[in-house]
Amino acid sequence: MASVHAGPSVLVVDDEQDFVETLVKRMERRGFKVAGVGSGQEALLLLGKEHYDVVILDVMMPGIDGIETLREIKLAWPKIQVILLSGHGGEEMGLRGMAYGAYSYLLKPVALKTIVETTYTAFEEAGVR
Repeated sequence: MASVHAGPSVLVVDDEQDFVETLVKRMERRGFKVAGVGSGQEALLLLGKEHYDVVILDVMMPGIDGIETLREIKLAWPKIQVILLSGHGGEEMGLRGMAYGAYSYLLKPVALKTIVETTYTAFEEAGVR
């Protein structure tokens, strides 16, 4: 039997595979339709094929980093809400990300409850814009 997804569709992008797998499973249990990829490049390819309401995006990744990925997402799909997530970079990276259109910036480690609440809020606010 297929699971029912009442929440927004979410793409998790992080080069830490264990983190991606854990977050995907935990968010699926809370009603989200979730996919996970390990790089900015993979995210951009998947976004070209499938619709996502919210992208949870790590800032520090090899290859295309989170800030560049954010810029590409906002150019191609401006209505997608992007939540930046990082254990690195602090306030400066957060401000850069917000300047490029990120919805929010969360520092790792971050509680699942905070990620879930921020994702729902981002999704709801996208509907009113």
